[in-house]
Amino acid sequence: MERRTLLRAAVLGGSSAVLGGTLWRGAAYAAPAQPGTSPYGALGSPDANGIRLPAGFTSRVIARSGQTVPGTSYTWHNAPDGGACYADGTGWIYVSNSEINPSGGASAVKFSSTGTVTGAYRILSGTRQNCAGGKTPWNTWLSCEEVSLGYVYETDPWGVNAAVQRPAMGRFKHEAAAADPVRKVVYLTEDETNGRFYRFVPSAWGSLASGTLQVMVAGSGTSGSFSWANVPDPDGAPTTTRAQVSGSKSFNGGEGCHYASDTVWFTTKGDNRVWQLNLTNNTYELAYDDSLVTSGTAPLTGVDNITGSASGDLFVAEDGGSMDICIITPADVVAPFLRIDGQSGSEITGPAFSPDGTRLYFSSQRGTSGSSSGGITYEVRGPFRA
Repeated sequence: MERRTLLRAAVLGGSSAVLGGTLWRGAAYAAPAQPGTSPYGALGSPDANGIRLPAGFTSRVIARSGQTVPGTSYTWHNAPDGGACYADGTGWIYVSNSEINPSGGASAVKFSSTGTVTGAYRILSGTRQNCAGGKTPWNTWLSCEEVSLGYVYETDPWGVNAAVQRPAMGRFKHEAAAADPVRKVVYLTEDETNGRFYRFVPSAWGSLASGTLQVMVAGSGTSGSFSWANVPDPDGAPTTTRAQVSGSKSFNGGEGCHYASDTVWFTTKGDNRVWQLNLTNNTYELAYDDSLVTSGTAPLTGVDNITGSASGDLFVAEDGGSMDICIITPADVVAPFLRIDGQSGSEITGPAFSPDGTRLYFSSQRGTSGSSSGGITYEVRGPFRA
């Protein structure tokens, strides 16, 4: 038998925490994660916000679409989607995209050291269907347009500097982005049934003004080795970026993306999978695949955004009718972490941890109304594993 240690970590407030999980394997690649018991225990009854949480956790509503954010004069955007948190002195900021077309854009909520909302404001306007995105190590927000020939916009979470369009990162149906400070690249997912997985190599780390767009090249299987090839024409016209490189690997509906400790994870909604790229040896494998679950009921019913905690746990939002955020532990156990009752016409978006790792922010994109104007943004606070 082969013994292999996986290292998983999440960057919280600019620092990394690493946890080692030991797995026994009889082949070069592990079996995907399987349903099991959550390290946080069973979900309780719905609270006042309709959220089922493990013991010791509480929830509150931060903002509602079309309504003034409590404590501010700012009206929250419709269809809240991808998000991230940023340290702000002793407080922090949560940014959130708006997945509507036209308009779109992104907004931010500012918190004091005690978690009190102290402000809310717009950080991006005039764009289209801003779905997911990603945080950079230099504390900007990459807001991605999920439309044909969409752009990535680099935005300022503090709302001071004007947003900048980044065409060198390619024009395609962008979904999520994840920065890798070790290799000095940004990974990008594409929300198409035959989408690709990309990375952008900036000419100078810390600036996204120029660089090289590359696409993942690999076989058709669910595990193996991979390489990168340059995309000849990143503007995607007349030939789409996903069709320009022979041998580039197709993925069915790229969604969320998360980097930590020489590993990048991303989700594909078309086949309900979580993929794992091991960047030290350039191999890929499945971290989760609901079609291969051999026992129990697969808790992931429609994978979407993904983030990580300091413990090495992955948190996966769902949009397949079941309003869950599920956890995948470093021991490859999948279990529900929370569930929202009474909102089957919505989807969970934008999970992100506060810099100290004690609060999880996310949205129900359409809330109880099933409309983009009914979005609700939440905070969950509790004893997250360190």
